[in-house]
Amino acid sequence: MKHLMPTEAWQWLQAHAGDPPERAPLFIDVRMEIESLYVGRPPGVINIPWYEYPDLTPDPDAFVARVLAEADGDKTRPVLLICRSGKRTLDAGAALEAAGFTDVAHVVHGFEGELDEHFHRSSRNGWRYEGLPWEQM
Repeated sequence: MKHLMPTEAWQWLQAHAGDPPERAPLFIDVRMEIESLYVGRPPGVINIPWYEYPDLTPDPDAFVARVLAEADGDKTRPVLLICRSGKRTLDAGAALEAAGFTDVAHVVHGFEGELDEHFHRSSRNGWRYEGLPWEQM
């Protein structure tokens, strides 16, 4: 799995913006849907939660199946994963690679980044901290 800093991930996505739709990278937000909607998310990201409320238990097989469906069955299609802090994406990416996906990357520090000394996010690192495009419901 490739580890891309937020700015690197954005540049990589922009470099592939002209790819044919069937080869364009899948940008997947693995956070719960409510996190993605209310906390904010990069534009164009596809929400496929690694786990969902109320169970909060990952189902790797179901996750892989949903990503495979988005990829139209192509395990060579590039996949970029993002979560809150870059931790869930490691497990989700490992599940994709174990299932045969060959081009998986994740956003280091995720959308909100690490906690600071006051237990706040988006103040040290992450997608939002870097000033990259995002939207919020």
